Amino acid sequence: MTIIRVCCWFGVFGLIAAAAVCLAVERDEKRDAGAFVRALWTVQRFGTAEAADPRHDERTKALLTAALAKDGTITNRAIENNLMDAKTYHTLAGADDRLQASEMRQALDSQAPKTRRRLLPRVAAHLDALTTSFERIDAAHLAAGEKLAEWIAANYQPGRPLAILFVCTGNSRRSILGATMGNAAAAYWGLPQVHCYSGGTAPSAFNPRTIIALRAIGVEIEPTGEEAERGAEGSPNPSYVVRWGEASSDATSTMETIEFSKHYGHSANPQSGFAAVMVCTQADAECPLVKGASRRISMPYLDPKAYDDSEYEAAKYAERRDDLGRLMLAVMLKARRQLERQVGK
Repeated sequence: MTIIRVCCWFGVFGLIAAAAVCLAVERDEKRDAGAFVRALWTVQRFGTAEAADPRHDERTKALLTAALAKDGTITNRAIENNLMDAKTYHTLAGADDRLQASEMRQALDSQAPKTRRRLLPRVAAHLDALTTSFERIDAAHLAAGEKLAEWIAANYQPGRPLAILFVCTGNSRRSILGATMGNAAAAYWGLPQVHCYSGGTAPSAFNPRTIIALRAIGVEIEPTGEEAERGAEGSPNPSYVVRWGEASSDATSTMETIEFSKHYGHSANPQSGFAAVMVCTQADAECPLVKGASRRISMPYLDPKAYDDSEYEAAKYAERRDDLGRLMLAVMLKARRQLERQVGK
């Protein structure tokens, strides 16, 4: 992978001003996430590697609060607190040495990935919100996410698909939530070659509660009218189109997939060179080896199935969706930042 090819996808910091014209994102002027969130996004995108690392999210927020003036500008205390290196800060802040709201907006818009602009509006807004709560990711999942981010950064090549396979038992809840939120997170952070898939060890069916949880944040899910092979239980196994963004002529950055319950080794899934992410304890135990995987990562979550048919059902499915979405956003952010550092060497 050459530096020139990578730069075509990510750009370099020195070209921020020139890229602003072609990459500017049209934002709803009535929508304002607020001074703190805007500053947080600026640090995630342009801050030091340490400050942008999701593992340090709580500390970064505390330091950012100290560097944020009453008028919503970031002062040069950001340099003292290691939120930004001096060169980056002064480039963004300009002659007055204060990073103002308009300057943050311009910098963020200039570096917003094209694929983020194609996300469905409600999906994009939900992902925006999840990026503000990385402190809610527990240590075990952060450690697993670190491994996945490193694998992505080591294997990502512009123009060449890179697959991640989420595996649970029934391929009805956690694996589909993980794959869908992973695909949306990859689009959000501009990693169009990353494609997420799902599979199970004992396929059943795409659970209706999973569909409800994804539709609640704007993901479009429509039945294809076809049924896939049934699992051991014999339950109907309809297939669905799952869409998280607008279509494009660029086949490498598709924003939809066909989902149905299937074995992780099904022909619809990648057969080699992928990362297998085990999102349930049972599948993790049953599959010490995943055929064809170049990396296997244990990342178990509790099954929201335990809350089926209770008053907490919808809340728990939403909780699991957001747990997985938050972690995938953290993973994709870290992978992108690592890739950019590699380009800068």
